[in-house]
Amino acid sequence: MHNAADALTAVPLGVAFVLGRRAATRRFTYGFGRAEDLAGIFIVLTIAASSALAGWMALDRLLNPRTLSHLPAVAAAALVGFVGNEWVARYRIRTGRRIGSAALVADGLHARTDGFTSLAVLIGAGGAALGLRCADPLVGLLITLAILLVLKDAVREVFRRLMDAVDPAIVDTAERVLREVQGVIAVGELRLRWIGHQLRGEVAIVVAAELNLRDAHAIAVEAEHALLHAVPRLTGALVHADPAVGDGQSDPHTRLAHHVHA
Repeated sequence: MHNAADALTAVPLGVAFVLGRRAATRRFTYGFGRAEDLAGIFIVLTIAASSALAGWMALDRLLNPRTLSHLPAVAAAALVGFVGNEWVARYRIRTGRRIGSAALVADGLHARTDGFTSLAVLIGAGGAALGLRCADPLVGLLITLAILLVLKDAVREVFRRLMDAVDPAIVDTAERVLREVQGVIAVGELRLRWIGHQLRGEVAIVVAAELNLRDAHAIAVEAEHALLHAVPRLTGALVHADPAVGDGQSDPHTRLAHHVHA
């Protein structure tokens, strides 16, 4: 049942990837990349339901002991389930981290719980073969605990993505690259956010006050190009060039006027 639930989580994730390829519209101006985050919520809920189901069945077997039959078949199925699920989990997690998809990482963690489940079933079958009738339900409770631990990691991944969290190291890289652009005096407010498995950015840079609009724009374009080359999975950045004041910082009133006219 847990393996079946894991297979079903691939359906909304696949739909999210297909939907995320659609072009932006006048209503969804940022596109449909957020569909991955919605799929991540569904996956987290599925993992939670799996843990509840595993715990309920384990308690039922503990209160109402039953004798296991066909132990060799149970052991063989457990081994096949562990190997298959662990391979799928590693592939999903590795690919999800490579493309920056929190939903795919969560789905990989879900597949890993299936592997733990199958391995625990093997242990339960071994205990039953030794005559320990309580081995199977006790292992079921351990499975529930393992699923809950994986659920914690999946919730953290999806929550951070929903809250537009990014790795601080990425922010440090972006600031360093911007400061190296010729003509940039300082880096002001910098914002990065995930849309699906792609990054979008907004940043204000400080340039010399005596520059004309054409020169300031050229520096902003160069800053954008530097960001696109240095920050992985960054697909676009909006760069504001603000004139410096006496202390080398930008004037917030001037910035506001610049934004409005832009």
